[in-house]
Amino acid sequence: MSNKSVSWNPWHGCTKISPGCKYCYVYRQDEMYGSEILSSECRKTGNFNLPVKKKRDGSYKTEPGSLVFTCFTSDFLLADADEWRKDCWQMMKQRSDCMFYFFTKRIDRLSQCLPKDWGDGYENVIVGCTVENQKAADYRLPIFLSLPIKHKTIIAAPLIEKIDISKYLSPQIEEVAASGESGMSARVCDYNWILSLRAQCIEKDVPFCFHQTGAHFLKDGKTYFVKRKYQIAQAKKAGIDYKVGADSAPEQTEEIRLAGF
Repeated sequence: MSNKSVSWNPWHGCTKISPGCKYCYVYRQDEMYGSEILSSECRKTGNFNLPVKKKRDGSYKTEPGSLVFTCFTSDFLLADADEWRKDCWQMMKQRSDCMFYFFTKRIDRLSQCLPKDWGDGYENVIVGCTVENQKAADYRLPIFLSLPIKHKTIIAAPLIEKIDISKYLSPQIEEVAASGESGMSARVCDYNWILSLRAQCIEKDVPFCFHQTGAHFLKDGKTYFVKRKYQIAQAKKAGIDYKVGADSAPEQTEEIRLAGF
């Protein structure tokens, strides 16, 4: 099995629907590269058929066992892409030897977007429900928990306030990942919010991952500016990721220092 990860963006562009979208990185990147098409306009990409493209020898270009990050420059459940999604589901089914992972702020659309043979979910599809504040969590997560999905994760990103998701943490949830917001205009992420989420996960025995600090990170009363290239590394240096049953998981009350600050 391959340990390779692949990015697959069958379409590009998205409309902003909630506070978490305010400083969307897709809009920033499009502006940086001088795109003449509005970021809010959804368009099919040249990589639409990436998972099923083949080499000259007939083997797939995307290696078996790959983790395929899907639709990260849009939202897989965007209404503007409804006409194309059926083909994507089919490619996912065809490539049952790969895992496909998409995040969405539109979990309330999933039930109307599923293929007829979905059943209780495709074994090779992971769905991440994104929440950025308490309002989003309280609206999206009950819907998320009610849906037939084999692999569910919660993405607390960009985390823009302290949230309590403890009542939504169940054996259905395979991981909670938390991140601050990137970009020069990013809103501050408080380390205490991250630690609170971690404590909730430990109490419910749900894996937790601190993915990145974001650009403006508050710790011990001081706000730090973290360059984009260091945001993931600094989060990992904190050493607060939690795995179910890990004997070495730090206690919730232990003071955990974020290296480099």
